[in-house]
Amino acid sequence: MIIIAGPCAIESYDQAMRIAEFVYQAGATMYRGGAFKPRSSPDDFQGMGEEGLYILSDIRKFMPVVTEATQIHHVNMVANNCDMIQVGSRNMHNVELLKAVGKTGKDILLKRGYAALLEEEWINSYRYIEKEREYYCKQGTTYMCERGIRTYEKYTRNTLDLSVVPFLKNKGHQVIVDPSHATGRPDLVIPLSLAAVAAGANGIMVEVHDRPDEAKCDGHQALSFHQFTELVDKVTHLKQFMENNFDEN
Repeated sequence: MIIIAGPCAIESYDQAMRIAEFVYQAGATMYRGGAFKPRSSPDDFQGMGEEGLYILSDIRKFMPVVTEATQIHHVNMVANNCDMIQVGSRNMHNVELLKAVGKTGKDILLKRGYAALLEEEWINSYRYIEKEREYYCKQGTTYMCERGIRTYEKYTRNTLDLSVVPFLKNKGHQVIVDPSHATGRPDLVIPLSLAAVAAGANGIMVEVHDRPDEAKCDGHQALSFHQFTELVDKVTHLKQFMENNFDEN
């Protein structure tokens, strides 16, 4: 079971390392943290950039990391400092970026665009990456990341579409679910993580911060350390129960 956890953005060396050490000990299998952060408002924190990548390279010494590439000329630099490259929802339609990450041989986390159609758009974005991967390197895996889509409903940040999990799994895809960005509400992250596991997701991706109220980016949706410990415990037990009681074939 893949559990990706960490802050929305790298804010400082001490902050990133504190959270990394905690989520590693608590059971996370991969660390997430944005060095380059595309934001809706130009006034919001945009990340530490290249300095953030160097911080991630230190975290890689004890656990694998995933971070986002936002521009084509950043791809090689990002690839050299992470284990998985994230293509964010805003860039899911960026064909040249999809081609560039596909050439790296790295694992890719392809987030669904916030208004993307499943087959006509999201899966076609996946195909752009895989065509380059097949031609240039034949290494790595592309994970489809459901992170909620925009609907008319306002009580959550987005609407989490868990129906895509069994649909994609039946087509042979690896699927990660991000309930933090989907809901924008930490009180909903644990139950929806459990729902994602029950639906057959290969993993979950959640935001964790040691001081959510002071976070420079999306602190309102980040889990506290205590909440993350509870999530890992419940997700692990559910996964074990399913493996012991259901034939996944």
